[in-house]
Amino acid sequence: MPAADLRSWIDLLKREGELVEIEAEVDPYLEITEIADRVVKGGGPALLFTSVKGSERPLLINQFGTERRTCLAFGEPSLDAVARKLEDVLEMQPPQGLVEKVKGLGKLKRLADSMPKTVSRGACQELVLEPDLDALPIQHCWPDDPSPFITLPAVITKDPRTGVRNVGMYRMQKIDARSTFMHWQIHKDGRADWLAAEGSIPVAVALGCDPVTTYSASAPLPKHIDEFMLAGFLRGDAVELVKCKTVDLEVPANAEIVLEGTVEAGDMGTEGPFGDHTGYYSPPEPFPVFRLTAMTMRRNAIYPSIVVGVPPAEDAWLGKATERIFLPAIRMTVPEIVDYDLPVAGAFHNCVIVSIRKAFPGHAKKVMHAIWGLGMLSLSKSVVVVDELVDVHDYEQVFFHVCANVDPKRDVLLSEGPLDQLDHAAVLPCYGGKLGIDATHKLPEEGAREWPERIEMTPEVCDTVDRRWEEYGIGAQASGNGRISQVLRQKVRR
Repeated sequence: MPAADLRSWIDLLKREGELVEIEAEVDPYLEITEIADRVVKGGGPALLFTSVKGSERPLLINQFGTERRTCLAFGEPSLDAVARKLEDVLEMQPPQGLVEKVKGLGKLKRLADSMPKTVSRGACQELVLEPDLDALPIQHCWPDDPSPFITLPAVITKDPRTGVRNVGMYRMQKIDARSTFMHWQIHKDGRADWLAAEGSIPVAVALGCDPVTTYSASAPLPKHIDEFMLAGFLRGDAVELVKCKTVDLEVPANAEIVLEGTVEAGDMGTEGPFGDHTGYYSPPEPFPVFRLTAMTMRRNAIYPSIVVGVPPAEDAWLGKATERIFLPAIRMTVPEIVDYDLPVAGAFHNCVIVSIRKAFPGHAKKVMHAIWGLGMLSLSKSVVVVDELVDVHDYEQVFFHVCANVDPKRDVLLSEGPLDQLDHAAVLPCYGGKLGIDATHKLPEEGAREWPERIEMTPEVCDTVDRRWEEYGIGAQASGNGRISQVLRQKVRR
């Protein structure tokens, strides 16, 4: 089962050899960023800084920085195994017989057990303090950032009209000891809750939850689905919530630190710039101000952080978890989709590669438009569509088919629509051009000449070579699946 809280998660990372404690004093002004960025890009361990200049609180970073650690966080051998949990529920059909009814009851019980539950006391309120952000080791991440930023929060609001809770991960620029900006972008549910309030809205910020609950704050869920319910479902154990001390909200009882406060209508200021996950600084813009009314925490609280910047950064694996976990939900809407990939280098919203079971002329363009109308995928700038036999995660294979199968006049679609607010290349803020590339095989009805057959060896010869490979004495490093070309490329570089 996944870790119950941040401390048991840290213990697990230690046992697995996935965490290094750094006792040397480090500066949260840029130094931690440079250390963490080097470690992340080198595939290194999670880091627990126990002596952070200016604070008594230790700082944890890079907890999600590799595929293995992200899988450990979910308690599964792979991210696709996490997705299968969700797929099992999404594909529930009316039961046909007694056995199917019993299985269905089991699935419904799992869903019911996932609902968050309120408890009377929580470890996150062992200490109830006056707000003092100066006591926390908040990172000043990049040189042109104007001040420190809280980068790994679970920000909790409620729709004032419906009471539906939203949990989102929005960066928070520190203004002073009692206030921050709240980076609610135009397409985000937190912003929608604030605008609907037409006055003051209560806000709570949980820092240092168990890793699955932390991940769930970043998940692009529809507004009516509770992120804490998703966390409980993926954890296999309901998230326990405790009522805040000064605002009418509930927060995870296992959190290390909780910030309580309000955001008032019209209370705005200039936030940014910020060294963002796009690899560029996002520009200064007006955003609302979060005014703290209380700060609660566990004794000896641990502060969690994350650094974004030029990809790959730690958030790459949060994004990949979302990619895998939400594939079943995407297939429910667009069933012809076989698989998809959101390249880390594309900052997850600049490019989508999708493979489909092509069935009719124009099918690839139909899928492009479906993606551009699908939740947060609607902000995707480019969509590349390939056939089902293509591995969308093998970028060299994808690029081969883009080069081989595309007639630019026929197979490139230019459109326009909403874009991510952080896209600096767009002609207008949050709006600009869209690119679709149809790299599938073409049908006669699509104006193709006779389409050639793919080159493939016979299965019998493949089996023979597999069986006799050791006899050839070539070596295991060149046994196929692209390894030969990799070896050759490495020799060329040398």
